Amino acid sequence: MLFNTIDFVVFFVIVLTAITIIKHKKYQHLFLLGASYFFFYYSSNYLIVLLIASTILDFYVGKEIWKTKDITRKKILLVVSLAGNLGLLGFFKYADFAILQFNFLGNYFDLAANIPLLHLALPIGISFYTFQTISYTVDIYRGKLEPSKSLAEFALFVSFFPQLVAGPIVRASEFLPQLREKIGDSKIGTKLKLITIEEKNLKLGITIMAFGFLKKMFFADNIAPFVDRIFELPIGQDSLSIMLATVAFGIQIYADFSGYSDIAIGAALILGFKLPMNFNKPYFATSPSDFWKRWHISLSSWLRDYLYIPLGGNKKSKNRTYLNLMTVMFLGGLWHGASWNFVIWGVLHGIYLAIHKLVSDRFPGVANNSFFKSRIGKITSIIVMQYFVFLAWIPFRVSDVDHMLYSVQKYIFFDFQTNTILNNIMENKFPVVLILLFIILHFIAYRKNNIILKISNFGLIKWISVLCTIMMLIFFFYEGSPENFIYFQF
Repeated sequence: MLFNTIDFVVFFVIVLTAITIIKHKKYQHLFLLGASYFFFYYSSNYLIVLLIASTILDFYVGKEIWKTKDITRKKILLVVSLAGNLGLLGFFKYADFAILQFNFLGNYFDLAANIPLLHLALPIGISFYTFQTISYTVDIYRGKLEPSKSLAEFALFVSFFPQLVAGPIVRASEFLPQLREKIGDSKIGTKLKLITIEEKNLKLGITIMAFGFLKKMFFADNIAPFVDRIFELPIGQDSLSIMLATVAFGIQIYADFSGYSDIAIGAALILGFKLPMNFNKPYFATSPSDFWKRWHISLSSWLRDYLYIPLGGNKKSKNRTYLNLMTVMFLGGLWHGASWNFVIWGVLHGIYLAIHKLVSDRFPGVANNSFFKSRIGKITSIIVMQYFVFLAWIPFRVSDVDHMLYSVQKYIFFDFQTNTILNNIMENKFPVVLILLFIILHFIAYRKNNIILKISNFGLIKWISVLCTIMMLIFFFYEGSPENFIYFQF
């Protein structure tokens, strides 16, 4: 079920109505669990069994890890959890990719390998809920989290519909306490706090969702046709077209993915749940590490805590640190999809991080140089960083090797042709206007902290005017055919 459809609006209104009517916390949770399973089944049909299988596996494995005192048994149970989760993820997401590589190598070495592809359907959201359940069992293994006592409670954590399909990746330590929130005095008795639709949360949640819809339906979906047209056959395109399409795709994927996150965060907030921030003005990052503190924050922090640090982080030798960064970003790229172009994207970011770490280690005074603390120095850092960030978006978007290499060449070796610039801009007026408008709004959001919170605190008339403006932009410029969110394929 897509957020940007009437189906979701009707579904969400029904959920809010039912939650308001139900006056018992336990039954509210059970209803939300049922609604979440319906939400997933609506789009994925029988593949819901994979979600249920991961839930049951980690619920019972987590309980056993917590109960046992035998460290060897703990490790075995953790391996069972990892093997089960990563096995399902690997089989459904990477089986055909592995077969293709095996056939390629077999034919290359004249082994006549020709294993037929399985053509498995990719379960929507499997990369996200797999990481959630893995973090649950790992945290229990580390002694940082007590397991959930109720299967229904844990199932709701895994399947909570706003963030189920494309994140943010939520950790049990963040979500489970919200399910257990109580009211009352411990001396005279406490009870679980009911889920209530509070005015403050309702207003802020609607505002966050509105801006999410604006990002997705006004910016991302209107920029997409231009990006598709250029990158469908980039060979023969001039540098300006490639550059514009690259910038446009960077904006498209940000608006698309952060738009989903905003809708998820806003919908959850209306229901009284707080989900973690997933984006924080990433295109104003001043360094590779700063970018990953701003882009897909729930994934980058997950990779840090459950992969980078266990590999040794920066506590080993410097060469080991660089290797850890490369390994994590290689796997982060592969997480995005079973294709070498995602691996290339991940490796590029690994190189950025390793070089940044290398320079910081060798020349510790550079970061503290007065130039980089000045306004012009910060602007320079932002521009340089975004040049490389957008360069990496080319292999993310273009899977054909010849097309990728051509696009990268045109992006790096910009052939400035004054006679084509005006024609190019005139032919693509609407995408260019959208790019400029996005940059302006992104800059305003960067300069004015918590702008959405401030808008939600507007008086009723002024607040409704902002919402109406957003609705009008979507209404007049949206073609009416709902487009999938990009991260659904991951």
